[in-house]
Amino acid sequence: MKIDEIDAYVTVIRCQSLQQAALALGLTQPAITRRLQNFEEALGAELLDRNTRPLKATATGRIVYEQCRVIQRELDVLRGLVATDTPPVGNVRVGVAQTIADLALSDALGDLKAAYPDLQARVSTGWGSQLLQRLEQGELDAAAILLPGNKSFDDSLSARSLGRIKLAVVAQKGLLKKRVHTLVGCQSIGWVLNPDGCGFRDGLQRTLASLGLALKLNLETLGTELQLQLVASGNGLGLVPLPLLQISAHADALDIVSFSDFKPLIDIWLVQPRVLGKLQQPVERFGAAIERQFKETRRRRAA
Repeated sequence: MKIDEIDAYVTVIRCQSLQQAALALGLTQPAITRRLQNFEEALGAELLDRNTRPLKATATGRIVYEQCRVIQRELDVLRGLVATDTPPVGNVRVGVAQTIADLALSDALGDLKAAYPDLQARVSTGWGSQLLQRLEQGELDAAAILLPGNKSFDDSLSARSLGRIKLAVVAQKGLLKKRVHTLVGCQSIGWVLNPDGCGFRDGLQRTLASLGLALKLNLETLGTELQLQLVASGNGLGLVPLPLLQISAHADALDIVSFSDFKPLIDIWLVQPRVLGKLQQPVERFGAAIERQFKETRRRRAA
């Protein structure tokens, strides 16, 4: 068996389609089919259930897939050991949570381009859980995402926290008079939040559930500035990262609400495969730029 046959098999399982796997690897569909057939013949086993749509692995095929992922990771280690000191070229595929992108992506990309002019960053934005899944499937080289500080990661990944963000609950200015509130006492007001899948919203829902409360959702929409505008107009409470609130055009029309039973915090994580070879230093630089941008925002606020 050959390495390109292993790569073809893993890609087919990940894409669940011969056509999509061929596109991902830059091959024709007949070439992918030949590699799969050669791989099955070498192992003496049928790895794909060809009667299903989308394509799925057989019971044996699932076991083989997991072992093939181990082989790919070990090959990455080997390639990293013999990588030369020449600057990286080509593409680096990075996932960035939208909240991080709003505050730090532009500066991080500029810093990366200045240091590695021959390296092209391919950036995807989305929820942290979605980007983490794409990273585990080999579709990304690194991801800067927002997840709880106690998050555990797959053994194939390396992760470090770039810092912790305080989340602020906000309300229309003057709406709530008391100094400290409770989620129970504010239940009737309702919320303006991101669509389902957002880590902030998930954390709020878990806290509400622990109090025997359901989430009262008035509006769901993407975009921090739009959410803050809607909250400032009296459409409900909002939940946003404090650094984004501090630079918002709507900050003066909002009050930060303190809760005795809800103290939301979230960590900025830089997550990557354990071995990246020549991409290791660019990914570290990208993460350092994001970390620096959040620290500068906090310093500006303190000043």
